[in-house]
Amino acid sequence: MRLKMAVLLAGITCGASATQYPLDSSDALMFGDIETITTFAEDTLPDLARRYSLGYEEIQRANPGVDIWLPGEGTSLVIPGQRLLPPGPHEGIVVNLPEHRLYYYPKVKKGETPYVITYPVSIGKMDWNTPLGKTRIVDKKKNPLWYPPESVRKEHAERGDPLPTVVRRGRTIRWAPTRCGSRSRRVPT
Repeated sequence: MRLKMAVLLAGITCGASATQYPLDSSDALMFGDIETITTFAEDTLPDLARRYSLGYEEIQRANPGVDIWLPGEGTSLVIPGQRLLPPGPHEGIVVNLPEHRLYYYPKVKKGETPYVITYPVSIGKMDWNTPLGKTRIVDKKKNPLWYPPESVRKEHAERGDPLPTVVRRGRTIRWAPTRCGSRSRRVPT
């Protein structure tokens, strides 16, 4: 399912970095490569996912039967870096919900090679509906404070993981409050 949006609704996966890929043409369908790597003793699947701009589920599904936290030194792992581009125009920001991936297609000048920048993203909770549609950013603030909703703070407290009333920007918050149309959303900074 393809989702054309000018906003990331739930935030970039904590600590994830983007990967930029050149496209063969403006109407390319696929990019990237599938790699095989050999692990070191200190490697974990989440660390490798972050290093290769993959989501947690992506690296786990590509390597069934491998221990997430202790894959072991010398273990051969698949790095699933080859992707099909979402259908539709290759412009702006596109969030592919089932893939948990954001695609950003910057404008390129005539004669330049088109490219895509992609991030793994967190979409939210299973029982929360993600709004679908096309929108645009109308306001953005740098270094925001985040006020976790009471329901989220209560849920975390019940799990023994209490959240503060106010969270300052830092390692875990890599977005800025952004107004899109008439609603407030968060997008990566």
